[in-house]
Amino acid sequence: MAPTGLGGQVRTLRRMPGMIGIMFAESVSVAALAVVLVCAVVRPFRLPEAVFAVPAAAAVVAAGAIPLADVREEAARLGPVVGFLAAVLVLAKLCDDEGLFHACGTWMARWAGRRPGRLLGAVFALASVITAALSLDATVVLLTPVVFVTAGRMRVVPTPHLYAAAHLSNTASLLLPVSNLTNLLAFSASGLSFTRFALLMAGPWLAAIAVEYAVLRRFFAADLAGPAAADAADTGAAEPEPPELPLFALVTVACTLAGFAVASAAGIDPARAGAAGAAVPAVRALVRGRLAPRGLVRAASPAFLAFVLALGIVVRAVLDNGLGDVLGRALPDGTGLLPLLGAAALAALLANLINNLPAVLALVPLAAPAGPGAVLAVLIGVNIGPNLTYAGSLATLLWRRVARHHGHEVRLREYTVLGLLTVPAALLAAVLALWAGLAVLGP
Repeated sequence: MAPTGLGGQVRTLRRMPGMIGIMFAESVSVAALAVVLVCAVVRPFRLPEAVFAVPAAAAVVAAGAIPLADVREEAARLGPVVGFLAAVLVLAKLCDDEGLFHACGTWMARWAGRRPGRLLGAVFALASVITAALSLDATVVLLTPVVFVTAGRMRVVPTPHLYAAAHLSNTASLLLPVSNLTNLLAFSASGLSFTRFALLMAGPWLAAIAVEYAVLRRFFAADLAGPAAADAADTGAAEPEPPELPLFALVTVACTLAGFAVASAAGIDPARAGAAGAAVPAVRALVRGRLAPRGLVRAASPAFLAFVLALGIVVRAVLDNGLGDVLGRALPDGTGLLPLLGAAALAALLANLINNLPAVLALVPLAAPAGPGAVLAVLIGVNIGPNLTYAGSLATLLWRRVARHHGHEVRLREYTVLGLLTVPAALLAAVLALWAGLAVLGP
């Protein structure tokens, strides 16, 4: 018995270097992800997120947590995501230069009058349509400045309307495959047509938006009560004339939107449509001397794009070092109401832990064998769930940057409390609507 026991000990000792290496890779991956997410939320010394994310990605590669071949694969997979994001950011900057933000703010102020509650309804309507049709990044980058302009003209507290834009950039992105990058990934795995996807998600889209509106109206009741106060200089003043219609910007946005829809339906990378949409006003601005090439580069926010790539590499390392197996065991199996709720809840939790884009990359392949219903439940979780924390989605991080740029500091406690009130209720309403839609329309 002694030799056998000794041989077993020898074999254990021989395996220890490999076991230690695995544990080291897991520890480095988890630590790197924690650093990236915490720094993305806190932003020490107001440094860009990439300052922390890029070294973290280099650390997981150096530690052997992810092979270089997988790094190249992840970069290739996220390349269209980064291209799409860059195109939207550039397009937003060019539309701003064309006066679209100013015009929209004036139109909203004229429609809302001096009633903050009516302005909230206008923000909800506009944000829901823009998010569904033009993507959540367009809502964050285009609509948030509009809200600031409009709230300033009306002399109302901007906070309720800013939170509406932030929440709807996630919640209202459920409707179409082109509404969110997560939707595009889920759409390709669901096996659904463009029209069927929209039909199945119409109910969850409407249900989630209704919950958001009810909660925000209640949460900000004091800020929305009564008309806005007018300055003495404004008393009796004539209502300002509407600004000149920024026709070029509107046509460009409309054509880009059509390009997104056509490209998605045809199986073409939507980043190409985004690049084409940004190229037309970019060339126009360069030819007219309104913008220098350096300005275009700044508009694309290279540091933020580097953050996206680095985050994807770090998350891939975490998934490959154990998280993927854990998720496979945790994801409920089936398309009944309880499994759909479980899948959405797991997806929402994961989105807040590792960001919604990596979450959908991790969960959609696991959910696909159960059918399109399970994939759509995961999508509901990763789209609504990020309203709980700053780090839940790239759109929320962008929204916070836009808010700070306009001098508005978002309070973490207020953001979190509002998320706790909206996310569970919106998830429940959306999944119930999905379950009903599957029962009526079939998977």
